[in-house]
Amino acid sequence: MHFSIPDTQELGSSPTYTAYNIHINGIHYCVLRYKQLHSLNEQLRRHCVGVPLPPFPPKRLLPLTSGQLEARRSSLEQYLQAVGQDNRLARSVHLQQFLQRAQLDTALAEGQVATDCEEQQLEVQVYTNPAGERILVSCSVQQNASALLKSVCRELQLPEELVRFFCLFLVRRQKKSGDLHLVRRLIDFESPYITRLQVQPCELLLRTCYWDSSRDAKLTGSKVALNLLYNQTVADVNREWVVICTPGEGRQLNSLQLQGRAREYMDLVRQLPSYGCLQFDEAQVDYPEPNTMALISIGNKELALRTAHGVKIYETKFRVTRMRSWRVSVTHNTLESRLQPSHLQLAFEYLIGKQTLRWITINSEQAMLMSVCLQAMVDELLQRGCGSGKDEDEEQEQNAVTSSSSTPSSTCSTSTWASSSCSTSTAPTTPPVRFLSEDSATRSKPRLTTSRTFGAVFFRNDVVDNGARVANGAFEGIGDDDL
Repeated sequence: MHFSIPDTQELGSSPTYTAYNIHINGIHYCVLRYKQLHSLNEQLRRHCVGVPLPPFPPKRLLPLTSGQLEARRSSLEQYLQAVGQDNRLARSVHLQQFLQRAQLDTALAEGQVATDCEEQQLEVQVYTNPAGERILVSCSVQQNASALLKSVCRELQLPEELVRFFCLFLVRRQKKSGDLHLVRRLIDFESPYITRLQVQPCELLLRTCYWDSSRDAKLTGSKVALNLLYNQTVADVNREWVVICTPGEGRQLNSLQLQGRAREYMDLVRQLPSYGCLQFDEAQVDYPEPNTMALISIGNKELALRTAHGVKIYETKFRVTRMRSWRVSVTHNTLESRLQPSHLQLAFEYLIGKQTLRWITINSEQAMLMSVCLQAMVDELLQRGCGSGKDEDEEQEQNAVTSSSSTPSSTCSTSTWASSSCSTSTAPTTPPVRFLSEDSATRSKPRLTTSRTFGAVFFRNDVVDNGARVANGAFEGIGDDDL
């Protein structure tokens, strides 16, 4: 998980207090006070015995000055980033329950939901056919994504042991073209209902959640799972996420689709290089030269850039095992940070040749999702490299604490970061954040009345590199035979 605290709010009437706007994976998630975060730190200290915790900013007896408020904001942000990068802490039931409740409490305070017992119906798009079908699922506003996923799969009569191979995505349809735009994958502990309210207009989509195509074999034994996988693949072929290399392959696939031969169709499409990849929107990259526009796809242990030069299209592939590290930079605008970061950038350090590393940057509003996808692929590679006979997400499913309020069961490939230590660099001489005081209109919501907002006008969370750069545990050096 990637945490940031781009700005703060001064809430209450007499006395006032400072609240911190918490962003997870680039999107505003909840509002928390210092004492709530302090309570979280104490919970982790008690329950995560043997796991070293990052330093937490100390309490102060006297009111804080503006400079001290900024220092505390920065320290809390670094604390949360370090927690999010340690898999043992990020997957802690206590952390996930805390964040799940924090999102609900914020929604209640802001009047987005009336009560925590409110029942709603959500539309979820599922691939029961290539065009997709929308089904209605009843849920509570406090129900998390993991519980909603199980409800959807029960509705589809998917065997319970196969639920862990699927997940829920937030997607958006482009108005003009109707193309599918991936917003992000839901984190298991967040409330889909509340998240969807905050990121309108969006739809929920059921998709497979793994990167290793050999896992397809675990789905083909179930008629329901095979049907979902097959129709998802046909939809990806139709929207050209899976690129057909030759006209002959296209004719073969069309013939198998018309005959309804799902297994044979999957056997053929699985041989295509782009099978199993997620397609992202066109973005600005600095490779092979600055200000290049490219279509980006991630999958098959690679990040691929497709660029047009005249009438020719070139594809450059970057192997995930050659990425030494990557980072996501978020530039927030104070007045818009609650809604959408104004700028997102993914940069990865790539081993071009022996002893030659180069940073390659991608400017895209989907940069956070790209980072999450890269980490998920690395997690699968490391898991496979360890030779574990049991899937990591299966272990988490068994170890999770479940309850009627839907305690998360797994965050295997959502947004957990590598647990290896991250590289650090010398702190800059100028602070990464400038704070300004802004007068804002008083809200009508009684529990969350803003009198002033302190916000980061421009904030790049990679300026201080500790906690911002993700070290790739699957990184491989290049030997002489590779050159």
